[in-house]
Amino acid sequence: MVTVISGLVGGLVATIVMTAFQMGLGDDSPPPTALFWSKYVGNGSPEDYMLQGIVLHMFYGIAAGAVFALAAPVLGFVSVASIGIAVLWGLAYGVMVFVGAAVFWTNIVLGLEPEKKMVGMFLFFHLIYGAVLGAWLGAGILA
Repeated sequence: MVTVISGLVGGLVATIVMTAFQMGLGDDSPPPTALFWSKYVGNGSPEDYMLQGIVLHMFYGIAAGAVFALAAPVLGFVSVASIGIAVLWGLAYGVMVFVGAAVFWTNIVLGLEPEKKMVGMFLFFHLIYGAVLGAWLGAGILA
């Protein structure tokens, strides 16, 4: 059974895995959350707020995991017969989170126009997040 607690923990696990991929495959630039912090909270460059950016991103990922868990009954997988179905729902959710992050946060809030390659990587990382979150909830961990 999917619970809010399993969604919170699944969001944390998925964000950690996603962040590991970002750190391994990214371009070493500060995450958009560090830019957000420098623009709206701090007064330095995004590089000065890497830790705050990572913590903020973890918070977003944890919260998004809880939202996904709350949506699970609506999506029809309170108790999943197949982990594959949960991963597919997670991938779809990863796309939704990507669209929200790319359109709202990146374009509107931060006013950025990222290059197509960066957009592709951004989507890839959010698909990883969704797949891990779906697998976590589908496996019934902490259920």
